[in-house]
Amino acid sequence: MAFDRPLLRRTGGLTFWRLLGTGRGRSMSLGADLRRWALFAVWREEADLEAFLRESPIAARWRAEAAERWQVRLAPLASRGTWGGRDPFPQGGVRQGGDGPVAVLTRASIRARRLAAFYRSVPPVDRLLARQDGCLASVGIGEWPLARQATFSLWRDAAAMRRFAYGDDEHLRVVARVRADGWYSEELFARFIPYGSEGAWNGSDPLTS
Repeated sequence: MAFDRPLLRRTGGLTFWRLLGTGRGRSMSLGADLRRWALFAVWREEADLEAFLRESPIAARWRAEAAERWQVRLAPLASRGTWGGRDPFPQGGVRQGGDGPVAVLTRASIRARRLAAFYRSVPPVDRLLARQDGCLASVGIGEWPLARQATFSLWRDAAAMRRFAYGDDEHLRVVARVRADGWYSEELFARFIPYGSEGAWNGSDPLTS
């Protein structure tokens, strides 16, 4: 991943990007999966993405080295907050939602003095997420091993996502503590419409299987 950074900085049409490691569980956790990583990228135009996939040595190496790979194209529905001091999603690009699948990205910079409390809260939420009927797939991702963490999840529809976010007391208690105790120095929450996917994630495409 470190060798990819200089090339990504020079990639045309790439307005925002982060290379991300992944956790072993479905949400943020202390364990890391050293064989799996992700690129989150925002493109000026779809043609820029097509050129990257077709011409970039990064994309070519990933195709050659990966035992499994999956990519998804996302149109922003709504976002709030910042990532590294920036809003990655220009408001002019936000689309209207429908009744189909929804993708969610949550990202936070966790204050050092709140790390222990944060990671104690993860297992109950992880178990809750595993029980969600409408969750198609999820993964914990992060820029740093501990303090800059995120989750990416795919949901059957917005109603299923809302049941997880607002329908369980355990999850609501964690959210309340985040606000009351100031766990995060920065956070971002974004929802998307997945409108195209390719490849496999744990053996299948969660959006088509």
